[in-house]
Amino acid sequence: GRGGPMYQKFFGLKQPPFSIAPDPRYLFMSERHREALAHLLYGLKGGGGFVLLTGEIGAGKTTVCRCFLEQVPPRCNVAYIFNPKLTVPELLQTVCDEFRIPLPEVAPGTVRSVKSFIDPLNEFLLRTHAVNQTNVLIIDEAQNLSPDVLEQLRLLTNLETSERKLLQIVLIGQPELRGMLARPELEQLAQRVIARYHLDALSAKETAHYIAHRLAVAGLKGALPFDGGALQRIHQLARGVPRRINLLCDRALLGAYATGKARVDRAIVDKAAREVFGQEAGHARAAAAP
Repeated sequence: GRGGPMYQKFFGLKQPPFSIAPDPRYLFMSERHREALAHLLYGLKGGGGFVLLTGEIGAGKTTVCRCFLEQVPPRCNVAYIFNPKLTVPELLQTVCDEFRIPLPEVAPGTVRSVKSFIDPLNEFLLRTHAVNQTNVLIIDEAQNLSPDVLEQLRLLTNLETSERKLLQIVLIGQPELRGMLARPELEQLAQRVIARYHLDALSAKETAHYIAHRLAVAGLKGALPFDGGALQRIHQLARGVPRRINLLCDRALLGAYATGKARVDRAIVDKAAREVFGQEAGHARAAAAP
């Protein structure tokens, strides 16, 4: 395609195989992505409280979340927030907007009280519950939430009928989110976590499958343009993180193309890693050890 990488034609590809822009056609669900998805879907049935999904940057949390959104049952309303550097009133405003809850007018120049958000929200949750709808609030990049916002979220999960809590909250974030929830002041929130899953990086075998999958979707017909040593090295240097694998493979294919080689070997991968990851590539051997 026009505007694709220079090596595209050389390797017989119809489209860029390793673009880091999300594209559903390239969706690769490893065993652990599927497990993470199952945890989120299980959490939906849990009836209230918090579900936690953590993982490294680029480990595929958003991918899992996208699949989750596609599988949300029809009678479930979803509010999705992905920029949670918010104050408590901003958060509540966003939640009401996402659930399309009309807010009562306030006199010009007056600041909306927290109560003026909570009352319509509670009313909405009760009304939807009465007609058998469930409500889920998904917060991405949740490691950016401030403690007072987290406390407000906990208060939102307080609302319940005799048989179930009315709001399910899914927190998705980087590994430090787990540490945040271990703090003493958030103990009450931590007690409400009904399902948690940490998305680990891909194994060496999964990394090879991932690379083969992307190339196949991009139109590769023949043999994989990476030899065994190259695949091992990519796993080691990218630490099994899909976003890093993409960057490294893209640069390695460019390197092979530039030198007229039909296959990427270890040396090409090492050179590509220095170009993409810079200095840290040199420390990868040390880091690869557990």
